Amino acid sequence: MKTRITVPFEITGWDQVPYAEQDEGPQLARAAVKKTFAGELSGTSTAELLLCSADDAHAGYIAQERVTGRLADREGTFVMQHGGIVDGEEQRPFGRIVPGSATGALAGLRGNVVFMHDAQGARLQLDYEFV
Repeated sequence: MKTRITVPFEITGWDQVPYAEQDEGPQLARAAVKKTFAGELSGTSTAELLLCSADDAHAGYIAQERVTGRLADREGTFVMQHGGIVDGEEQRPFGRIVPGSATGALAGLRGNVVFMHDAQGARLQLDYEFV
C-alpha cells in the first residue's frame, strides 16, 4: 500500500545557463539546482534540469534529481525523474522514483512524485512504497 506525504522544500541553489541559443523560438536552458526538504522527508538534493520557456504562459522542464536523506525512519538516497508543462493556466506535472535507484535503508523505494509551486509555497507530493 502506498503512503502519500507532502513536504515543503527550499531551493538553496540555482545555476542556469542557456544552450542552443537562437534568434527565434523558445529559450532553452540547463540548470543545476540544489534543494533542502523538511518534514516527513528530510534531506538535500541535487538536480539537473532542462528548461524550455516560450513565454510567461507556456513552458516546460524535465529533471533528474538525487535525494539524500531520511524517509519513513530510513536513511539513504534515491533518484527522481520529473517534469512539467505549463499551458496558460493549466499545469501538468509528472514524475517517478527511478526503480532500483534507492540505496541504503531506502532500497526498494518506488513511487510517484509531483512538485508544486503555488500560493502555499514549494512542495513535493510523494506517493511511495517499499517493495
